[in-house]
Amino acid sequence: MNISSSAISLNVTDPAASAQFLVEHFGFREDMAAEGFHSLSRSDSGMNVIFLRVGLPTLPDDQREVHAQGQILAFVVDGLEAELDRLQREGVAITMPLTVEEWGERAFQVRDPNGVIVQLVDWNG
Repeated sequence: MNISSSAISLNVTDPAASAQFLVEHFGFREDMAAEGFHSLSRSDSGMNVIFLRVGLPTLPDDQREVHAQGQILAFVVDGLEAELDRLQREGVAITMPLTVEEWGERAFQVRDPNGVIVQLVDWNG
């Protein structure tokens, strides 16, 4: 098997709002969009983030009404404190403060307008 690219698809009520949040605050660009569908990428992330509208008829029945909950969209970054400061200056609410785990992970979280958890993380270990 050869994997040529990766993506995560998240079902949300308002895909445009989630897409705009990643564009505005995390430097993603919108590659494709249609009614109920937004595909985003960054040249340095190695994956696409896709937002699908809950209830989209093209989804299988057992997935159609499932909202993205309990999932964390995590991005490993350099300069974690600088990113925290930047997001606070931009008015983004920090929903989990900068936390340091015993295994070396440092992370904080925000939520997009649909409640999708975005976590920025680095490793000191």
